Amino acid sequence: MRIKVQGLALSALVLLSSPGRAAEDPYLWLEDVEGERAIEWVKQQNAETRGRLAGGELYQSLYKDALAALSAEDRLPEISQKGEWLYENHHSKDNPRGLYRRIKADAFDRGSEKWETVLDIDALSRDEGRKWVLKGMTCEDDAQTRCLVSLSAGGGDAVELREFNARKKAFIKGGFFSPMAKQSAVWVDADQLLIATAGGEHGATNSGYARTVKLWQRGKSLDKARTVLEVPKESVWVSPTSVGTGEDSLILLGEGLDFWHQRSFVFRDGKAVPLQLPESAEIKGALGEQLVVKLNRDWKVEDRTWPLGSLVLVTLESLLDGATTVAPLVMPGKSEVIDSVVVSAAGVLVTMLDDVKGRAYFYRQDDKGFTRTPIEVPDNGQLSIAAYDEESGNAYLSWQNFVTPPTLYRYHPAAGELDRILVQSPTFDGSKFKIEQYFAESRDGTRVPYFVVMPKDIELDADNPTHIFSYGGFRNALLPSYSGSYEPLNGAYGRLWLERGGVYVLANIRGGGEYGPAWHAAALRENRTKSFEDFAAVAEDLIERRITRPQRLSIEGRSNGGLLVGASMTRRPDLFNAVICGVPLLDMKRYHKLLAGASWMGEYGNPDTDDWDFIKEYSPYQNLEPGTEYPSVFFFTSTRDDRVHPGHARKMAARMKAMGQDVEYFENLEGGHKGSATNEQLAHRVALMFAHLWTSLEPKPKREG
Repeated sequence: MRIKVQGLALSALVLLSSPGRAAEDPYLWLEDVEGERAIEWVKQQNAETRGRLAGGELYQSLYKDALAALSAEDRLPEISQKGEWLYENHHSKDNPRGLYRRIKADAFDRGSEKWETVLDIDALSRDEGRKWVLKGMTCEDDAQTRCLVSLSAGGGDAVELREFNARKKAFIKGGFFSPMAKQSAVWVDADQLLIATAGGEHGATNSGYARTVKLWQRGKSLDKARTVLEVPKESVWVSPTSVGTGEDSLILLGEGLDFWHQRSFVFRDGKAVPLQLPESAEIKGALGEQLVVKLNRDWKVEDRTWPLGSLVLVTLESLLDGATTVAPLVMPGKSEVIDSVVVSAAGVLVTMLDDVKGRAYFYRQDDKGFTRTPIEVPDNGQLSIAAYDEESGNAYLSWQNFVTPPTLYRYHPAAGELDRILVQSPTFDGSKFKIEQYFAESRDGTRVPYFVVMPKDIELDADNPTHIFSYGGFRNALLPSYSGSYEPLNGAYGRLWLERGGVYVLANIRGGGEYGPAWHAAALRENRTKSFEDFAAVAEDLIERRITRPQRLSIEGRSNGGLLVGASMTRRPDLFNAVICGVPLLDMKRYHKLLAGASWMGEYGNPDTDDWDFIKEYSPYQNLEPGTEYPSVFFFTSTRDDRVHPGHARKMAARMKAMGQDVEYFENLEGGHKGSATNEQLAHRVALMFAHLWTSLEPKPKREG
């Protein structure tokens, strides 16, 4: 079928696609985030989408199932540890924005449910007339009487910093306060903060992040604080962080040169002192006088080369005097990748991926070096570090896979013991399904792994509705999870998709971190299309195995994944029939001019240079073609997303609608880059998404032409 476009819509398309005419983009007005005309357009689109998707029994059933899964009472708490206390922001029907609460770790381990409320976010929102979203809390003292609470208006990355007494459960009158900005701070001592804030007339880099770090004295105004480090506006950001414990604690500063390279400094004697580390290296923590460093490129020190992907120890003083001293800590095998690292006074806890399956080890140092202790957890799932104690090294580990709900374990390195603490109740019957890992061959011969979750009695008749989720960027690894994707869906996809007859696929394409830094680097900049080729190869492999066919195949991606599915549907519209495109990048000609976009040029390239020659080959907004039938697409974004500009989704939807394409659009007025701020908002959006998928993937006659 061919779509005929007439009149002004066609003229607009010609203007947009003509060389050198990007300035005449007819939908540029939709980049005015809160402009009256743009918001009216958003409200109209939301109303139309609700009218088409939310009015029937299908939506009502999907919403009911999604909200039940998201609001499960025994859902594992998302905990963080501060000394002897565990903290959680608990969401419920009565507190959709959350009760920030705490419990002693030993009481939690014994099964106590006597949590102590520290801050009621819903009450705070009502009292102040603002829709607050809690972004975290850091404390200077063990008693937690001097803390900094980060609050976001609507869920964006910009936060307000307020000093808070967690013991008295009250904000400190006359305490530290920094108004809304993209910012972060660490405690130097009880009366001093090291703060990096993008507030003020010249406080932000071109990417919108902080460009100065200041030493802020209690009782003084922030504008009088002494500047410790200022970076050029062309840098991405500068931020402070604290590593180590007790007398061995350090404050480090990082200047982001791009998303993947930074200059590192140590805060010493009131100054930022540079460290002679590779710009690609990541400091994961401090163990006494040694920094724990992950290498993302080979590093040659004297006559030895330390390989990329390894974890090494580097003495701090050697990085200051130039006589660098390096020792090995973790040297991964061929199929292994370091996933996460936490450092305590007791040792180093490392989770690893082995062909995308989770493993964990604890490394303890003695006079003879390091000993490695494996932590025995179930196989074939995702293992993550939920929380840990910086002194003892005691840690909480979460394990899950696609059909098994999360289980929380407590690991005691001193005794080498792993105790099961909590098991979440299932939200769907996982026993009906099997998980297989396959490998597709990409265009250049690379083997690309992917997981398939399907009924045990599946018929390979090429008629199973099949949904692929992927990301493929920024070194993020997609792992088997009860959420299906990296959203906190708590098994909702099992209720809304698997139990209704769908097949679910997670594709581990290049650009991610499933096989370490090299897997990510293989799809950077001019090689971005490798991600798209991998993704298409997975789809074609599913079709060749007769699991599905294009008419019954849908795809989903968020953020960079939104770019992935946007490019995939414009490159291969014949291969898919429905698309979920969330908080996406789509106009790659202007992405670096919008919000945090300039920080991603290390990933994609700079379209104002010759890099546009390779970017323009896949940029979805510029590659829409009149007369082509595209898959039905559901766009979602958030007005309060201050990371990826909502204009990407708005403009793409508007242009596709002008072409007569099948488009649904939903924009939540809050939620930040997550797209939602409460369980009800997330359930609504998820129900709309799956209503769109089930409607679009109904068996239909095969397309012609």
